[in-house]
Amino acid sequence: MYGLAAYLVWGFFPLYFKAVQHVPPLEVVSHRIVWSMLFLALLVTGTRRWREIGAAFRTPKTILTLSGTTLLIAANWLIFIFAVEKGEVLQSSLGYFMNPLVNVFLGFALLGERLRRWQTVSLVLAASGVLIMSLRVGQIPWIALLLAVTFGLYGLLRKTAVVDSLVGLSIETFLAAPAALAFLCWLGMAGKGAFLAGSLHDDLILPLAGVVTAVPLLWFTAAARRLRLATMGFLQYITPSIQFILAVWAFGEKFTPTHLIAFSCIWGGLALYSWSALVSSRRIAGNETIPGLK
Repeated sequence: MYGLAAYLVWGFFPLYFKAVQHVPPLEVVSHRIVWSMLFLALLVTGTRRWREIGAAFRTPKTILTLSGTTLLIAANWLIFIFAVEKGEVLQSSLGYFMNPLVNVFLGFALLGERLRRWQTVSLVLAASGVLIMSLRVGQIPWIALLLAVTFGLYGLLRKTAVVDSLVGLSIETFLAAPAALAFLCWLGMAGKGAFLAGSLHDDLILPLAGVVTAVPLLWFTAAARRLRLATMGFLQYITPSIQFILAVWAFGEKFTPTHLIAFSCIWGGLALYSWSALVSSRRIAGNETIPGLK
């Protein structure tokens, strides 16, 4: 239930950010960072994790790694919010559908991991989908690509930091908060900020960014400790599926035959990737031999 709840909340994220779409993306992401920091500070206090955070700050390698992940996750948040506010939720959905395949490519390109046959076919199908959209629609789906790459690099780098999700995200928001807070203060003094500017709607909605960021993460962490990796792998498709439905049926974004072909290529790649991963995990668990799967 924890895993399902986390992916459902992430899937409905566009509804939250649509509620503040009149606020510039950089201001929204700054609020998300600051309010997340405050909410996570309360959680860290309640769970008595400050000692772990202090130890991490005394470890240069850990802080250097988390500084890199801070930049990547902040960029990912900003791009996602920009996509929602500019009516490009379909592209954000595409980006998160592509993410597992981008992870495979990054493992191959940066870590020298060997690609299995069906992983290669999956990547070719996904690349074909992106190429079709670029040629037929007339523009590269850069929002989708940037979302997938920044989140993929974030996950890759985050694995090298020996801290758990709560401690890691807390440190990331602590590192990003000074710049975000300074920007919000500047906006306020210049009379350009949305918060405390006379709109009760904004004053109530913007602080919720901390809760909607941290709570699904805690649910995800709880689920990861209880569920098999294969189960979590399939649950991750809930988020972009909901975003896809919202984009087409709730927000009325254009979905042309070209989009259908491009998405079908990527969905086909995901199906092959998921099948390959599932069969491989079963083969390892049961020491099975699967003919033709390499």
